[in-house]
Amino acid sequence: MMKKVIAVLPGDGIGPEVTAQAIKVLNAVAETFGHEFIYENALIGAAAIDETGDPFPLETENVCKKAHAVLFGAIGDPKYDNNPAAKVRPEQGLLKMRANLGLFANVRPIKSYPPLYSKSPLKTSRIENVDFVVYRELTGGIYFGNPRGRSEDGNQAFDTCVYSREEISRISHMAFEAAGKRKGKVTLVDKANVLATSRLWREVVKEIAEEYKEVNLEFMFVDNAAMKIITQPSHFDVILTENLFGDILTDEASVIAGSLGLLPSASIGHKTKLFEPIHGSYPEVAGKNIANPLGAILSAALMLELALNAPVEARVIREAVNHSMAKGIVTQDIDPVSSYSTSEVGEFIADFIHKKQMDDSSSMTII
Repeated sequence: MMKKVIAVLPGDGIGPEVTAQAIKVLNAVAETFGHEFIYENALIGAAAIDETGDPFPLETENVCKKAHAVLFGAIGDPKYDNNPAAKVRPEQGLLKMRANLGLFANVRPIKSYPPLYSKSPLKTSRIENVDFVVYRELTGGIYFGNPRGRSEDGNQAFDTCVYSREEISRISHMAFEAAGKRKGKVTLVDKANVLATSRLWREVVKEIAEEYKEVNLEFMFVDNAAMKIITQPSHFDVILTENLFGDILTDEASVIAGSLGLLPSASIGHKTKLFEPIHGSYPEVAGKNIANPLGAILSAALMLELALNAPVEARVIREAVNHSMAKGIVTQDIDPVSSYSTSEVGEFIADFIHKKQMDDSSSMTII
């Protein structure tokens, strides 16, 4: 039995809905395995701006730092997105959270699911047995670089891309260690033929590769990687890349699974670990109970595995998710003809965990 405190940041849009289903599944795990999860709720994004004026209040930061792990929903609201003059934006809370919590490594698993092969816009022959993971640096690059701004006449804008050796080194070690436990290959994705920061990436990663003789290292320009993710995704094992490239490539890779709503992620720092689905706040469907909760539920599984040292419980959640997809218990983004609501999918997965354990707790089949 374990007793853990989980900071819960539902956020904006569909964030509260999908996070509620992840908690429903975590409660099923706690009841089944005899654990106790204590949830500490906190504000972030537009919800936090509306109440406090700050997209990532100090109170929220403190809740996150005291917790064993953080479960996060989504950020973004049209009333800020559609207002160019807004001085405070929800997305500032996301960047501030990553910086203040020291979340330097974003881990995004990309996996294809046999029951959903036909749902992907890619040919089945291309996506069969795809299983790779992207290690995206999270606190450097153009998103955080200074100076940035506009010219006095407003006719020019500029952003600065900056990376340090330390920022590159710390996530690179994580990627190589992960590859050593997987298929033993790291692909560094960059634009070293154009960018000075990418050339520094290559220099540092080459040095680090010498410490991991069992891991093969290859280099790939980002434009080639973007093409190969679509034409031959099974080529990859561990992709290592910088902030902007990782953001774009992982969203592109979501088509492999068949829906952006399926993909979980982890943001890892030296002390804090945060888990979230990679989709945005999707305000168009917020409150309609039709959003896909599987990304949030699989993020909860990732949390159990990477932060709470509960790999068996994580595998049970993944088995339940696989079962829901095999049975067609999915939301409309996956099956617009015969779909289930957000809460029905969450309930099905939670019930499966309960029933499976009761039926045969000693010989549960885990896939």
